Amino acid sequence: MLTIKQHMHTDNKHLFLLVILWVCTGSNLSGQSRFWEEINKQPATLGVERGTHDFKLSKLNVKLLRASQTVSSLKLNDDDAFDYTPDELLHRRDRNGFYHLGDINLAIRAEGETSWTSFSSAKERRAVTPLKTSGKVLAAANISASLGDIPLQVDRFWEERDGDLCLRFVVRNNTKQVFEIGALGIPMIFNNNMDGKSLDSAHADNVFFDPYIGKDAGYLQVNRLHGLGPSLLVLPENNTPFEAYNPLNTDPTPRSITFEGFHEWLVHSKAFAETDWRGVEQWNRPTSTTLKPGESRSYGLRFVLAPGVKQVEDELIRRKRPVAMGIPGYLVPLDNPAKLFLKYPEKVKRLEVFPAGSLSIESLGKTAGKWSTYLIKGNTWGRSRLEITYADGLVQTISYKVIKSEREIVKDLGHFLTTAQWYENPDDPFGRSPSVITYDYETKSHVTQHKNAWFAGLSDEAGAASWLAAIMKQLLLPDTLEIEKLKRFTSETMFGRIQHTAGKNKYGVVKSLFYYEPDSMPAGTYSDSINYKTWAAWPKKEADNVGRSYNYPHVAAAHWVLYRLARNYTELRFEESWRIYLERAYETAVAMVEKAPHYAQFGQMEGSVFLFILTDLRREGLVAEAARLETIMKNRALHWKSLAYPFGSEMPWDSTGQEEVYLWSRYFGFDEKAQVTLNAILAYMPTVPHWGYNGSARRYWDFVYGGKLARIERQLHHYGSALNAIPVLTEYRAHPDDLYLLRVGHAGMMGALANVTQDGFAPGAFHSYPSTLANDGISGDYGSGFYGYAVNSGTYIIRHPEFGWLAFSGRVDEKNAKIHVDITTASKGRIFLAEEKVWLTADAGTMETLVYDTNSREIEIAIQPSPLSPNLFLRIEGPYTITGIKKDELGRYVIPGNVNTVKLHPEKSY
Repeated sequence: MLTIKQHMHTDNKHLFLLVILWVCTGSNLSGQSRFWEEINKQPATLGVERGTHDFKLSKLNVKLLRASQTVSSLKLNDDDAFDYTPDELLHRRDRNGFYHLGDINLAIRAEGETSWTSFSSAKERRAVTPLKTSGKVLAAANISASLGDIPLQVDRFWEERDGDLCLRFVVRNNTKQVFEIGALGIPMIFNNNMDGKSLDSAHADNVFFDPYIGKDAGYLQVNRLHGLGPSLLVLPENNTPFEAYNPLNTDPTPRSITFEGFHEWLVHSKAFAETDWRGVEQWNRPTSTTLKPGESRSYGLRFVLAPGVKQVEDELIRRKRPVAMGIPGYLVPLDNPAKLFLKYPEKVKRLEVFPAGSLSIESLGKTAGKWSTYLIKGNTWGRSRLEITYADGLVQTISYKVIKSEREIVKDLGHFLTTAQWYENPDDPFGRSPSVITYDYETKSHVTQHKNAWFAGLSDEAGAASWLAAIMKQLLLPDTLEIEKLKRFTSETMFGRIQHTAGKNKYGVVKSLFYYEPDSMPAGTYSDSINYKTWAAWPKKEADNVGRSYNYPHVAAAHWVLYRLARNYTELRFEESWRIYLERAYETAVAMVEKAPHYAQFGQMEGSVFLFILTDLRREGLVAEAARLETIMKNRALHWKSLAYPFGSEMPWDSTGQEEVYLWSRYFGFDEKAQVTLNAILAYMPTVPHWGYNGSARRYWDFVYGGKLARIERQLHHYGSALNAIPVLTEYRAHPDDLYLLRVGHAGMMGALANVTQDGFAPGAFHSYPSTLANDGISGDYGSGFYGYAVNSGTYIIRHPEFGWLAFSGRVDEKNAKIHVDITTASKGRIFLAEEKVWLTADAGTMETLVYDTNSREIEIAIQPSPLSPNLFLRIEGPYTITGIKKDELGRYVIPGNVNTVKLHPEKSY
């Protein structure tokens, strides 16, 4: 493979090796200290000591270093304590190789050459040559000297336009040769580095940023961790499309669980596509540009502020930027077309789809507010790009993915988990048979041993995820053959091995069944090709430890699903009664707090299951158990209430505890803390016109702890997407006029299905690096995300003032004042009608269609019973009743199997 020739000096190579050492050895403070001690031995080259030029704009204050004219500070006018840049590291990151806002990267080649040569203004600092300024130009310089022996001239301009800060580069060809620019990247350096920060200081100081890789309509949004205040938007000026988003892995700043790394905005990416990314399908077509002798090109970005996270699109519209709003999003099931709404002053000139025919586009005209409306139908499974060309030549791209129907995906998933991933080995020395075990999709094999014990140990997230997903699937689409296998797993392997059933650790959950202890095992037990000399190759004592609270929700969820199955499906036969399964779920919840108190102080992934267990305990009349569990959980919630940002975990910052923190805070009436939690979720869970990033809750280290390709990297639709969708959609049902919440929450929920392959394999996440852009190779920690889909998926029906009647996970049609909706979720078991604030949930059967009469307000539901139960159980939360049908002791309407439709009548007092 060709590579781009790197003009990297020996000192920078040394720094890069230090970064690799840092990532491999972890992010402990002593390691960090040693790293920066080594960095400090390098000469400072940025010229910080020469001071700054300070500029006050309408909303931002900016400081440029006199020596380099790169940004040393970018602050809000009304908040001098907060800086968008990593200001606290300025005096450490003032050496060669460290990127700053205002740097540029180029890869060029002369006409006739085949290899590319790269140049970076960060590699070896040289004094820039200031240029005369006038008018709205704040500062300008010829920065060619800092680009080494580049044959082109590069000038940089900092400008004020309409009160905004603008960064502009002019690249000139003063030679007699023709040059092709195959890569042009502008580093986006903002303060996402949380090294050494407490949660309070991180939420005060730090930001997260998310890309919309949408060519001329693309942008970067920069949100503060707490989700409050304005959102900083980086917008393209003319000739600066957002073509690709490239990690700056040569920047020596150590990446770790507290620092995701920096990225660059790539305007051109052909050089990478021909070298480091060869063979990888990119989000956009890679381009280059040619500079003839005497020619120049100008590239620019504008930094603007939107009032808040939810107002990003409003600000784009105000600035006459193209806005795309996909409803329900950019994952398009084959059985359920989506809608696309476009807002831009110029007309749509041309629509193109790549690959050709993968999508069908039908124009539906314009809304009253002049949104162009389209019906998007998926034709071919897989990734698809819609390219929109407007009359003024501006090009906008939207990344779609066509998937199977929700129901088919879940069926495929359940089948794959209980066949390909089913592990049957009576001679397994670690007692893991029978089970659904971690799977390597690339080698088509079970992961029965690994240097990280938990991968093969059926506990922890990466070990328990597969069997958790298989069990949660039965909550949606119970299958008797799959259930028979899972009954064996839960009775033979989970309850008794993964979870203690007797003794002082009764109901305790171990960290792993697999362990590395060669002296106590037969020769040949462990592979010679695996490096077991790591901290993660746990000996038996560590594997048997019951002190990791995060292992408990997986087991509690399994018991809870068995309770629901035994309770609702009379045709299924279980070894135990439904009550015993519910009691085991309850005991697991209690054991988590008693046997793993340190980590139990934090919110747990899947921690929402404890609220579901409490709810069912109360419904079943288990008053004492419910009271005890509520007391235990309230003590945890009171602790969270005392914290400014109660999102701690075993990681310094995390995006999984918010799910449980929000639900318990809301349950106990700690509304302020619930809102703080929701705001934080919205800060790291964006909505942008791209299936991979839309609703994708931030996570960037679990490829190291649960992936096959292990690196620090933004993960697309990691389990955090669907878990964080639980609080977002819960909040939406309380505020059904907030379309933003519905869009984010539904996209996150669907993230659990986004990466499932055509044959049903589910990876831990999708790799966002442009050098990969593919699923990870093993199942990893996927199951925690599928839990989020299983307990939270539903059809949402709304009447929007601009867009009319819409359905999320449903097909909507309006005729004669009646709204007809076909339900398309996997279970067809939950419906929210926003117009009436009614939430319908069905057990042991499906709701096939809903018809809403807008005049009488009556709701008619076509139902279908399950072959595993003679009745459908319908719960109504909202102002509706059903006449002529009785409720059971759990408060559900019991609808006999011979009834095809039921009518819901609005309560008269409503």
